[in-house]
Amino acid sequence: MSPRVQTIVASLILLIGVGAGAFGAHGLKQHVGPDMLATWQTAVLYQLVHGLGLLALAVLHERRRSALLRGAGLVMLVGILIFSGSLYALVLTGHKWLGAVTPIGGVAFLLAWGMTALAAYRQQQ
Repeated sequence: MSPRVQTIVASLILLIGVGAGAFGAHGLKQHVGPDMLATWQTAVLYQLVHGLGLLALAVLHERRRSALLRGAGLVMLVGILIFSGSLYALVLTGHKWLGAVTPIGGVAFLLAWGMTALAAYRQQQ
C-alpha cells in the first residue's frame, strides 16, 4: 500500500473501531453475556491500537521508503482483519471455533511490529 492508501485504510479501520466500541457499549450489552462483551471489547481495543499503528506506519513509510515498512503495514492490516474480525464474528454468531483463528491475527501483529523494528534497525543514521 502507498502511504496515502494506508492512511485512508487506517482511518477507516479507526472509524469502524469507534463504531464497534459504541455498538458494544450501547447495543450489544443487552444481547450477550459479560464474557462475550469482554471479548468484543478486546476486539475493539486491538483494532483501535493497531489502527493507530497502521497510521504510524504510513507516516514512517512516507518519510523513509522501506519495503519492510510497507510489508509491515500489510501484515498489520491482515492481523486486524483476522484478530478483531474473528472475535467480532465469534460474539455475533456464537461459533466458538472462531476463537481458534484469533491467534493467527496475533502472530500477524507480532510479525508486523518485528518488521517495523527491523526496518528501524536497518536504517542508516
